[in-house]
Amino acid sequence: MVASASSVYGSNPATNPPIRVQGADGVWLELKQPAERIVALAPSIVENIYSAGAGDKLIAAIGSDYPEAARQLPEIGNYQLINYEALLVLKPDLIVAWSSGTGSRKIEKLRELGFTVFVTETKSLEDIASNVRTFGEIAGTSGVAERAADDWTRRLHELMRDSEDKTQVSVLYQVWHKPLQTLNGDHLISNVIEACGGRNAYEDAIVLAPQISVESVLDRDPDVIIASGLGESRPQSLDDWKRYSGLTAVQLNNLYHVPPDIIQRHTMRVLDGMQLVCDQLDQARDKKMRVSKTVK
Repeated sequence: MVASASSVYGSNPATNPPIRVQGADGVWLELKQPAERIVALAPSIVENIYSAGAGDKLIAAIGSDYPEAARQLPEIGNYQLINYEALLVLKPDLIVAWSSGTGSRKIEKLRELGFTVFVTETKSLEDIASNVRTFGEIAGTSGVAERAADDWTRRLHELMRDSEDKTQVSVLYQVWHKPLQTLNGDHLISNVIEACGGRNAYEDAIVLAPQISVESVLDRDPDVIIASGLGESRPQSLDDWKRYSGLTAVQLNNLYHVPPDIIQRHTMRVLDGMQLVCDQLDQARDKKMRVSKTVK
C-alpha cells in the first residue's frame, strides 16, 4: 500500500518538477526526474509497472513472466536470494521492492549498498490502482497510468454493484492442500470474496495464511470451497473433499478453482479472478436456493 503520492512543483514551469512519493515503509522517495532504469523485485510489481505504461524502463526483475514482453527481462534473483553483484553492474536508478515479500533485511542491505529503493505493499483492492498511479508518477508515464487505473476502478465498482444485496455465502479459500492452508480476513483475497457477496470462513484467523485442519473445516461447514493450486488447471486435490459428504460445499458440488495468477497476484488481472469468484458464488446461491425450495 502506498501511503501517499504527491508531486512537488518547481518554480520554473519549463522544467520537470521533482517527484516525491512515500513508500509503504514510510520512507519518502525523491527523484529529480522520472526513473529510467528500474528493477522490480516481485512479479506483481513487474506487471503493475507495465500497466502503468513503464515496462520499457524495466532492466531486470524477479519472477518476470507477465506480460509476454516481461519474459525477456534478466532475472536478478528469487524470493530467497538477490544477486547484489549483478545489481551493482546494472546500476539501476530505482529498485522497487515488495515489503512483505522482499523483507526488511534485503531492503536495508540494498540501501546500504547505495541503491534508491521504493517499497510498495498491497492490502486492499483499491491499493492496486493506487500503486499503478504511483508507478506512473515515478516513471513519468502518469497519463497512461491514470487512464489504466480509472478504467480498472470503474470495472471494480461495477463488479461490486452487481453483488450488492445478494445472499451471503461462506467461502473457504484453499491456498494449498498439504498442509491445508487458507487466508484470513486481512488478505486481499478475503476482500475479493466480500466484494462478491461472500464471507471468508476463516476471516477471524489470527495469522494471515494459517494452516488449518479438516476437522475445523467440517465444523465451519463452508457453502463454497475455492482452490487455487499451481496453474491454470483445476487441482485434483479439490476432489479430496468429496469423501466428506456432510460438507455443504460437497453436497451442492460447490468445489471451484481460480488460477492463482489472477487471484493471488496483486495486479489489475485480479478483477479477472474476481469475476470468476463472483460467478461461482452466484452459482452457489442458485443451488442453495433450489435446495431450500425443495425442502419447503
